[in-house]
Amino acid sequence: MSSIQPQFKQKTIRSYVIRGGRITPPQEKALSEQWPRYGLDLHKGTAALNDAFPNDAPLILEIGFGMGDSLLAMAERFPEHNFIGIEVHLPGVGRLINEAQKRNLDNLKVFCADATDVLADCIADSSLTRLQLYFPDPWHKARHHKRRIVQPAFVNLVAQKLKDNGVLHMATDWEHYAEAMLEVAMLCPHLQNSSDTQQFSKRPDYRPETKFERRGQQLGHGVWDLVFYKPPQP
Repeated sequence: MSSIQPQFKQKTIRSYVIRGGRITPPQEKALSEQWPRYGLDLHKGTAALNDAFPNDAPLILEIGFGMGDSLLAMAERFPEHNFIGIEVHLPGVGRLINEAQKRNLDNLKVFCADATDVLADCIADSSLTRLQLYFPDPWHKARHHKRRIVQPAFVNLVAQKLKDNGVLHMATDWEHYAEAMLEVAMLCPHLQNSSDTQQFSKRPDYRPETKFERRGQQLGHGVWDLVFYKPPQP
């Protein structure tokens, strides 16, 4: 078992359940050997990012990257941007790090920690160019809705961390959750919907279409993207 474990600080209702799953030898090796290169420490607070990247390129943060396919694709496609991933599923973290070192990516770092803790303690205000939240757990039963990550407090915190004209980009394949996300984001006074219809947006070109997404579409499932931005304050 890896010595790297998910980090938690605040005692709050979690928006996820840490899944089991066997860590493969390459993932274990990556966690053991490459964590100093790619890993970030929640408990260092904002100092965690002081030496994370060699430049001040636009900073993009993704919450819940799963096995890391889309985040890896973006980091490789856009070397002029810096990327931070947050994930608590150790096999996913191990796979991301393993693939990142294979591709020699220097514009990608990872927290194995709770996303709300990272946002609150490690990300400076007005520092993010984009925050990405793709296919979070919909917690579809009504009694579990309190576990959904997209709540007013979360969206307000994200807005605080975005730069002027920074973007909050969410996507889900659960229509009822999409509608709830839209309602919550529309209530945030610091964000504006980029859609002319004030509804959902087309998938931006920078977001890769995943195997999971394509499989769902073949089965007739929909996908809803929401793109909000932070207008400059007068």
